[in-house]
Amino acid sequence: MAVSLARAEAVEAILDGAESLLVEVGYSAITTRKLAERAGVNHGLVHYYFGSMEEVFLQVLERYTARLTDRQRELYATDAPFIEKWRTAMEYLVDDGEADYQKIWFELQAMAWSRPEMRARVARIFAEWQSVLVPAFRAGVRELGIDTRRYPVEVIVSLVITFNEGVILERLMGVDSGHAQLLNTIERMLVRLEREHAKGAVR
Repeated sequence: MAVSLARAEAVEAILDGAESLLVEVGYSAITTRKLAERAGVNHGLVHYYFGSMEEVFLQVLERYTARLTDRQRELYATDAPFIEKWRTAMEYLVDDGEADYQKIWFELQAMAWSRPEMRARVARIFAEWQSVLVPAFRAGVRELGIDTRRYPVEVIVSLVITFNEGVILERLMGVDSGHAQLLNTIERMLVRLEREHAKGAVR
């Protein structure tokens, strides 16, 4: 039991250390020794428990993603109108406090481009986000009265994910030109759809 507890604590310390270093310096600047020093463990334990630095980074991303997708599921499970859920999600998108995950997400996407085995894992993480958004948006477009024959839910989700990633990537580079206008335009469109659907329901 004591050995299992010590291992679990060491694994968490390594993942915590890797998470902070990915944010601070990026994957290319992280060595096994630097990670072990940050985690407060013997450097041999990094490869002993994970096998490779790539595995450490992937588990960091998977763990971080699980925290955020749980939060998003809770958000979309509430009884609030869809437009309120959308506003909260967009606040997360542009919140500086969310930048740590966003940086790690793009760091590891770039790392996976030339590593097929990593690319498959990152793709599964992408699919996890889709699994959260598709049912949430299916309920949302129904609530707003959007014709899914003309605008399939999967198409809407793909569009939202694509513009989200574009906004995140530009913000990581210090660019935010047009972002507020884009989000305001979408907000106005959703408000209009909500009002029109409410009027139709009253009739």
